[in-house]
Amino acid sequence: MANSKQIKQTISKYGIVFALIGMIIIISIIRPQFLSYGNILNVMTQSSIYGIMALGVTLIIIAKGIDLSLGSMVAFSGLVLASLSQVGGAAGKMYPNLPELPLVLAILATLAVGAFMGSISGFFVAKTHIPAFIATLGMTTIVRGAALIYSGGKPITNLKPSLLALGGNIGIIPVPVIIYAVMILLTWVLLNYTRFGSDAFAIGGNIHAAEVSGVNIAKAQILVFAFGGVMCAVAATVFAGRVQSVHPGAAVGYELTAIAATTIGGTSQSGGIGTVWGAVVGALVLGVLRNGMTLMGIDAYWQQIAEGAIIIGAVVIDMRKHAGKK
Repeated sequence: MANSKQIKQTISKYGIVFALIGMIIIISIIRPQFLSYGNILNVMTQSSIYGIMALGVTLIIIAKGIDLSLGSMVAFSGLVLASLSQVGGAAGKMYPNLPELPLVLAILATLAVGAFMGSISGFFVAKTHIPAFIATLGMTTIVRGAALIYSGGKPITNLKPSLLALGGNIGIIPVPVIIYAVMILLTWVLLNYTRFGSDAFAIGGNIHAAEVSGVNIAKAQILVFAFGGVMCAVAATVFAGRVQSVHPGAAVGYELTAIAATTIGGTSQSGGIGTVWGAVVGALVLGVLRNGMTLMGIDAYWQQIAEGAIIIGAVVIDMRKHAGKK
């Protein structure tokens, strides 16, 4: 009886890992080239952009929020970075009189823009108490419109080699994967070893109890959404390096993939439950699924259906878990 209970707990805790391993085994049998070193790096690189976004939205969902503006923030942040990182003398340069800035300064400005956009959503949620779904849905349209105004509806190209290098490799290791790994470590530390992380868990677990225990609810909510914005800015940096240009219509639907990754990884939509490793595994599940179906020649439309079904299944499992605890 005890062993049966332990097995159920293990499956409940590590089920997504078992599912990932099972997917890898099945796909590898059908398409052996899946396990080639180059393809594995390709999966990890493709997972890096929405994986970084998933890290940010994980904290937001833990704090019982949601952010539908992630894709729009990636686009706008990317445009800001691209406009500050064009080569000198480039035709159609956005700021023709601006000297070439060090890439570090351009990235810092982009991170600040991401934090600002995220904090606006957090402000509306914290101060007006409107649902995060509505606040961030409105921000989606606002930020996307701002991106179109900022760029004049045109893509920004002619980016500096130093920025494009962020989409390349260091030796045999893709730079996006390195950046992703650093963000994973940073988020893990923030979530597990700082007041910032503990406040997010407290708010998601019971916002009234968190307030009574001394948590500054408004400040914590604004900071959580600001962190999500920063992660979008980091993702935009990787995106610009990989794509080598940024369009105001970029990253449409990316927010759904990021939310899907963290949901599949076990972050509860009810708040108060979630892990960084879960978001990472969830992103890998989606990456492996997409790559595997592509190798097997499955149509992209069917891939979307499969991804949607997995998301619904993950939420149903999450709800059943909580129903059992009540």
